[in-house]
Amino acid sequence: DDGSALPFLPTPSGSKAERIMQDSIYKPLPKPKRLADNTPNILIVLLDDAGPGLPDTHGGEVHTPTLSRIAKSGISFNRFHTTAICSPTRAALLTGRNHHRIGQGVISALANDWDGYTGMWPATSASLARVLGEYGYATSAYGKWHNTPETDISQAGPFERWPTGRLVGFDYFYGFLTGETSQYEPALVENLNRLPSKHEEGYHLTEDMAEKAIRWMRTQRALAPEKPFLIYWAPGAVHGPHHVAREWADKYKGKFDDGWDAYRQRVFQRQKEMGYLPSEATLTPRADTMPAWDDIPSAEKPFQRRLMEIFAGFCEHTDAQVGKLIDELERQGIRDNTLVFYIWGDNGSSAEGQGGTISEFLAQSGTATTIDDHQRVVEDNGGLADLGGPKYENMYNAGWA
Repeated sequence: DDGSALPFLPTPSGSKAERIMQDSIYKPLPKPKRLADNTPNILIVLLDDAGPGLPDTHGGEVHTPTLSRIAKSGISFNRFHTTAICSPTRAALLTGRNHHRIGQGVISALANDWDGYTGMWPATSASLARVLGEYGYATSAYGKWHNTPETDISQAGPFERWPTGRLVGFDYFYGFLTGETSQYEPALVENLNRLPSKHEEGYHLTEDMAEKAIRWMRTQRALAPEKPFLIYWAPGAVHGPHHVAREWADKYKGKFDDGWDAYRQRVFQRQKEMGYLPSEATLTPRADTMPAWDDIPSAEKPFQRRLMEIFAGFCEHTDAQVGKLIDELERQGIRDNTLVFYIWGDNGSSAEGQGGTISEFLAQSGTATTIDDHQRVVEDNGGLADLGGPKYENMYNAGWA
């Protein structure tokens, strides 16, 4: 009963049944109080594929006012370690265990029969949601999951390793189960139900996630204000495809005209000046497999710049949605009693786009195309201004990552 072994045993009955109702004693015992008064709420924000050279909070050139807001009111870590890929980081974060110990040594799409790589979250490893739920927390998760074996994600289940399944234990889930999805037409799941595809003008998944989390928070506060909550908010952003409205991308027009080599050098120097990097640090050389910005054809540069402008706008847009969550905590008067963990990326920026692409799947699948092929399609379908919109599943050049 001291919490050293979970789950807690059921509260025993204080009632006593006799032969007839009039002789029986009805005396329910109060449930044990597992949490202290003013136990804090917890908000965990985990961005996807966002590297440390991006936010202006720490010397980058992408505007991140919400991250700066959190950093100024708390502690920032520049030696915070993740794995190099999505599923292992998420599983380790949600269980407090090494990812191999819980079968998550690789992304769930590549799960196999080797020990440590099965993708099968074991019953012996309770999630943060299950543990806190036992103590009395209300729990919810939003966005990218990526910790259920892909053999188990159809509507036939099994559902035990879904976010609300018995081995994971969130009370509520709204998001997608795989590694990525469109921001405009996402493959969404709510709890155990697959939802119809979205086809709405102006819809964006990250905005939808913020609204859903705020609505859930308000419901919890209205109906069970005595219960603290855990929110795990893990958007598909800023994983590819890079989808954001044009006005967000246009904020960065001209900001990256001198290319990825110059950007890298600028940010590195600024991070040293800020103390984010040690003063004696040296910049690693660009990989031989990556072209220098000065070596790519001039005709290709507008395409490559626009891909980075879109990504930067996507980052700022995502940070703005996190800001809505923080605003809601303040509106409800609970910000000071909420632990906020803002994790800028489950791993570094992703190089999956390789040479820059209008179709991330072509790059991931190794389908042979040229930059000329991609540029020709863009020129024939409205030009660069439509990149980042629903026509494309674009991803920037690995040089930017």
